[in-house]
Amino acid sequence: MLHLYNTLTRDKQPFVPIDPTRVRMYVCGMTVYDYCHLGHARVMVVFDMVARWLRALGYPLNYVRNITDIDDKIIARAHERGISIGELTDFFIQAMHEDADALGVIRPDEEPRATHYIPQMIALIESIIANGKAYAAENGDVYYAVREFSAYGQLSGKSLDDLRAGERVGVDKFKRDPLDFVLWKAAKPGEPSWESPWGLGRPGWHIECSAMSRELLGAEFDIHGGGADLQFPHHENEIAQSCGAEGHGHACCDPKKHIESHVKYWLHNGFIRVDNEKMSKSLGNFFTIRDVLTQYDAEVVRFFILRAHYRSPLNYSDAHLTDAKGALTRLYTALKNTPADPVVVSADTNAYTQRFFAAMNDDFNTVEAVAVLFELANEVNKNHDAQLAGCLNALGGLLGLLQRDAEDFLQGGTATSATGLSNEAIEDLIIARRQARAEKNWAESDRIRDELTQSGVVLEDGPQGTTWRRA
Repeated sequence: MLHLYNTLTRDKQPFVPIDPTRVRMYVCGMTVYDYCHLGHARVMVVFDMVARWLRALGYPLNYVRNITDIDDKIIARAHERGISIGELTDFFIQAMHEDADALGVIRPDEEPRATHYIPQMIALIESIIANGKAYAAENGDVYYAVREFSAYGQLSGKSLDDLRAGERVGVDKFKRDPLDFVLWKAAKPGEPSWESPWGLGRPGWHIECSAMSRELLGAEFDIHGGGADLQFPHHENEIAQSCGAEGHGHACCDPKKHIESHVKYWLHNGFIRVDNEKMSKSLGNFFTIRDVLTQYDAEVVRFFILRAHYRSPLNYSDAHLTDAKGALTRLYTALKNTPADPVVVSADTNAYTQRFFAAMNDDFNTVEAVAVLFELANEVNKNHDAQLAGCLNALGGLLGLLQRDAEDFLQGGTATSATGLSNEAIEDLIIARRQARAEKNWAESDRIRDELTQSGVVLEDGPQGTTWRRA
């Protein structure tokens, strides 16, 4: 039976879906004002792994991952570039899809954009106000009254009395309490806005996910996921909003019971760290996915993410990625040397699948699952058993790994990213360089070599011609 760690209850629990015929999962997605970084990659890959495993167990999953396409950063970036907000967000949504596709991330079943759900957000805010947990301020903003929700802090473990104004919450003279957070922002000159009962404005960030998850999955659903940084305040505020819309949270009822009925399991993946600090744009220590994919094969990056437990911190460095590349190479080498028979795996296929399924059912323990893959690869290398090679291939596939032609991966693979070079493109450039050298056009020959070098391709000229490999 699948067990998963529930952030709300702080323990592992058996997975018992609300409705076994329709498992529902919502994951907080990207704010699309820039290219995705490796922290985003971890969210995408981790919950792609979760979705794949739920489906492998036979659960009919409806997976929703939202897109925030309106907020302060988006407005500012569009203004800087002199383009419309729609042009900016469309561009970065396309870039996000390119990065996710390269990493082998299957698209969610639904990918709602915040701007497409404004009426639902307004209706939700009206319900929260009607239940006495929000108020319209004199400046046209609408705020959630945090102290009206007695269960606030259950998810993050934070006490209201410990949250000091000026540290984690902004001070606003229009708020009744410094801890209150905005549900609706009054329009500023030149900003996009929508009609509402409180005048022209736009939604706050937190209300988006409450409204979209409710609209697409219902008031109660199974799994809510996201990065650990979203526990507070984003997910804490989501709980307050969603329960507040139902009227829950007064001292006369059990607020914890109502929180658990809103979302049954809360899952959070750990941070990616650089020099023991969280990777983030605000710290300036982030690496975009596409920058990393110019140096490393996309499957290597996926493997790097999955070989660590999803809840653990993941330390980024070239040394760790190079090690991941060598480890994945060992797995592909086993498949290259022993052609695999097609195998359909289940938990009871053999001792290896039993351990693999047990690991994955233990809160998605990919560390142990990957260890099983290496044991299988060792056995394949010893005995050249086509059935075991097929088992290795099939188990890897459950994680979105080992599905390429082994020779192709070992040679360098196909295009590693939207900006990478495929094998065919490399061969074409080598032919063009050979022609330039024949014509004694040394400047063009050097230019092509430099282009290949910058793309991570090493050329080796010899008596038999030019050979190449990826660095």
